[in-house]
Amino acid sequence: MAEPTPQGMTGTGAGPGPGTRRLKVWDPWVRLVHWSIVLLIPISFWTAKTDRWDLHLLAGYTMLTLILFRIAWGLVGSQTARFASFIKSPLEALRHLAHLRQRPTGVEIGHNAAGGWMVLALLLLLLTQTGTGLFANHDPGFTYSQHGPLSMLVSEGDSASATSIHVRLFWVIVAAAVLHILAIIAYRVLRGQNLVGPMLTGDLKVPAPYDGPQPGMGHPLLAILLLAAAAGVVWYVVGLGAGAGGGFG
Repeated sequence: MAEPTPQGMTGTGAGPGPGTRRLKVWDPWVRLVHWSIVLLIPISFWTAKTDRWDLHLLAGYTMLTLILFRIAWGLVGSQTARFASFIKSPLEALRHLAHLRQRPTGVEIGHNAAGGWMVLALLLLLLTQTGTGLFANHDPGFTYSQHGPLSMLVSEGDSASATSIHVRLFWVIVAAAVLHILAIIAYRVLRGQNLVGPMLTGDLKVPAPYDGPQPGMGHPLLAILLLAAAAGVVWYVVGLGAGAGGGFG
């Protein structure tokens, strides 16, 4: 989910110059969430298909923790992580896509107007996916073997509805992920922008004379506290169903 943006922060100094230098654009927390999700999506699919429900449950809890953290970090975290820095109007997103073939004339930092909407869509899809998983029941007999932790707190019909959404939404997420990958390739081919590298290292190569914005990074202690709080929320929510017999296993 790493797309530099002309609608975000754009600086001068992108022309020819004596060498390049590195500019920190992505903090470790955004990158942690990004690459963890990349791993957790196939892990969740594999554990469901192989009936490893204990691992499936753990993957879901981890995913939900990361999504809750990312939402909080999008409000108070690093400058490039904040929703306010990259959620633009739909018109701006369409305008950006219309000029996709044009190479940027300046240094582009953060998510662009179109990429920002993709980030938001993926977060909402994953939040819905993990949320419905809490109430899902993958056992037609509605026994205790394959339940989400909150499935016993709702009716069998409601649990079945949550399960249906949970199963079908996965393929919507896969489609969105494929679209995201295609966009990354398009940016590389059409605009000459490497979007993967900065999300791996956190750094963007800029011309040495670059004198544009320097993205502010969120405090590590704040990130740790928010991540712990997100884990605490998930632990509390899961615990609500413990007395009712919810959970896998």
